Amino acid sequence: MIGIIDYNMGNLASVYNACHLLDAKAHIVKDPNELKNYDRIILPGVGAFGDAMKNLNETGMRQAILDYSKSGKPMMGICLGMQLLFESSQEFGAHEGLGLIDGHIVKFDKSKMHDDFKIPHMGWNTIQNKNSMLFHGLNNPYLYFVHSYHVETSDINVIGYTQYGYTFASAVNKDNIYGIQPHPEKSHDNGLRVLKNFMSIK
Repeated sequence: MIGIIDYNMGNLASVYNACHLLDAKAHIVKDPNELKNYDRIILPGVGAFGDAMKNLNETGMRQAILDYSKSGKPMMGICLGMQLLFESSQEFGAHEGLGLIDGHIVKFDKSKMHDDFKIPHMGWNTIQNKNSMLFHGLNNPYLYFVHSYHVETSDINVIGYTQYGYTFASAVNKDNIYGIQPHPEKSHDNGLRVLKNFMSIK
């Protein structure tokens, strides 16, 4: 059973529909007290980091996610949901994240990029993936991205890199916690394979 966290910031319908395309039992979860009942959880997200953390705090979901992370059961953040897993973000100010993985969210550095590269990074791009259960059966898949900020973290946490003006981390894993910057729920067969792989992680 998959819990998709509703904190008024997620791309909930697309994630929910993608799960059901894979014949997975998934529910959208608004009550933080129910989170512990699920076999795995997905933290989706579209919007600003600061607003997202404010909503997680006000709904009680922040503590429920932190508690869940200690259970050993798989959890995955998507796009903004991945960024929230880290210590902080500089998006529209300084904001504290969940701190589940060491690292910080920074804006794309235009000084390192040719003028042809526009911000946000939007559209199809590849992930140069490492050997990870999340990418089982996939080799440098094309996935759909929409973001202006990315994570800076230790290579030890990174299971995938993407090139956009320069190389940045686009998929991460620490213990039972996974994160992916693109939207698998919008990435057709490759994205569905990522979600299916996540569902198979023990």
